[in-house]
Amino acid sequence: MTPSMFVRRDYRSDILFALGLILACGLAWLLREVLMLLYVSALFATVLTPVVRSTGRLRIGRWRPFKGYAVFFLLLAVAGALTGFGFLALPPVIHDMQDFAREMPTRLPLVLDRMRHIPFANNLNTDEITSKVQDFVSNAATYLLLSIKNWAGAMVNITMGFILTVYFILEGASAYVWFLSFVPPSRRNRLDNALQRARVRMDKWLVGQLSLMLILGLLSTAVYLILHIRYAFALGVLTGLLNIIPVLGAAICVGLALLVAAIDSWGRVLGVAIFYAIYLQVENSFLTPRIMRNSVGLPGLSILVALLIGSALAGVPGALVSVPTAVLVAVLMDEYLVYKPQN
Repeated sequence: MTPSMFVRRDYRSDILFALGLILACGLAWLLREVLMLLYVSALFATVLTPVVRSTGRLRIGRWRPFKGYAVFFLLLAVAGALTGFGFLALPPVIHDMQDFAREMPTRLPLVLDRMRHIPFANNLNTDEITSKVQDFVSNAATYLLLSIKNWAGAMVNITMGFILTVYFILEGASAYVWFLSFVPPSRRNRLDNALQRARVRMDKWLVGQLSLMLILGLLSTAVYLILHIRYAFALGVLTGLLNIIPVLGAAICVGLALLVAAIDSWGRVLGVAIFYAIYLQVENSFLTPRIMRNSVGLPGLSILVALLIGSALAGVPGALVSVPTAVLVAVLMDEYLVYKPQN
């Protein structure tokens, strides 16, 4: 056998490998939404599995009521909390929206008159704004019907992600062992150790993030009650929950609270703005460095970049898992790419 035959065989294998890689990338691009849903569900399951295990270890005397049923009771608690929140928060909002729709022809000129007192807004064309608002209200039903398809698709994705997360929690250990079986035995232990370190840091991230959510939720609810903001409890709960999304969640909370406060008076808008300005300074300079940096171990710039990439790839779910993903990438890079001189 001549050397040219060896060269020809290697050349063909390289071509086949390149074609297989191109086909795999093309298939991954076609299935990108499904793969993203699987990844987000698996990551949520990784973060929530310690919570399920802790729930299963709870004891009442010698009785462990949640053993074997921890996932079911956890899902039942979440469903009950969401249902209770809906019954308590939605009726006042719906009632006020109905009143506003009935009184809009008389209240809209008053709102526009208030806006004229805002600096740089005294040249507003009130007739044009009134006509646009009336057109929007009259066409709201049409907009709603056109968006039903998008909302239905989003609900299907949320439901499937929820189901996949439950399955990953129940069968995650088997799936993890199956994944490691593709790695050569000589490298398997190293990858397993790196992934376990990432999991520990993700668990710490969850505890730190829940602490920040609880602090912001309680403080914002107290401020809303003091300022007599409408829907104070509902806004406080939403503020705490949305804080699970770094930066973006806080921005949504600020905008929503300012919008609700603007319904009654500009003084309340100022009070909400002052509260958030002070809180963000305290969180960024005191709370986040002490709670998150010790648990996640990532600089603020890395978290912001991860948030931008995650939201661009998968919207809100991508933003939710952006920080755990950044933790995973950081651990793998530290294990395989960072040069560590031997002593």
